[in-house]
Amino acid sequence: MFFPIKDDQPTVRPARLTVALILINTVVFLYSQTMRGPEFMMFLSSFGYIPALFLDGGASYIAPSWLYATPVFSMFLHGGWMHLIGNMLFLWIYGNNIEDYLGPVKFLIFYIVSGLAAVGLYTLFNPGSEVPLVGASGAVAGVMGAYMVLHPKARITVLIVYFLIMVRQFPAKVVLGLWFVYQVLMSVVGSSTGGGVAWMAHVGGFVFGYVLLKILLKFRGKGTTPSGGQRVYRVNW
Repeated sequence: MFFPIKDDQPTVRPARLTVALILINTVVFLYSQTMRGPEFMMFLSSFGYIPALFLDGGASYIAPSWLYATPVFSMFLHGGWMHLIGNMLFLWIYGNNIEDYLGPVKFLIFYIVSGLAAVGLYTLFNPGSEVPLVGASGAVAGVMGAYMVLHPKARITVLIVYFLIMVRQFPAKVVLGLWFVYQVLMSVVGSSTGGGVAWMAHVGGFVFGYVLLKILLKFRGKGTTPSGGQRVYRVNW
């Protein structure tokens, strides 16, 4: 197993929105931890995204008045400490550079839409699911896809746990490429074995972020493609 710890890609502007997203997710999680048992599950069911309920529109289920906002609300909910810490660590490592590139407002739009793309692909493969989908994973995966386009040669420091614990550096394209392949494989294997992880949402978010940044770079013209670990660019859109 390997866990990214940090990258070497510098930023020009402070990542205020990235920090704000991390704080909001943390505050919401801490609030949810004041609940126990059935109350906590009701909280996740009320504000998490449930494909069957969303597609049904409340015709056959008792639906909250904010039903159609649950795809966004679900991005700020987490089921446990490791779920939260993992997502927020990845958001910090990769998100500050994408915010620096896009600017805070466009980064927020990108983040939310990436999460919606993740929800969309998950729904396509699980339209009848009655299990709440929660977590920032899909939106964060979109950020990771964008990072792979912008900074493929940036060095990612990784903690490797395999008999021995080692710390090594690898190019972002290797770390993120392996992560993506694992998500695709698990979306096939995991769907048949269970496990409670929305692998397909991760795939959807990553592909969306990757493709969108490819398109944006194409519209910027020649000579503007980042080489990774060297320069910071901004998108005018």
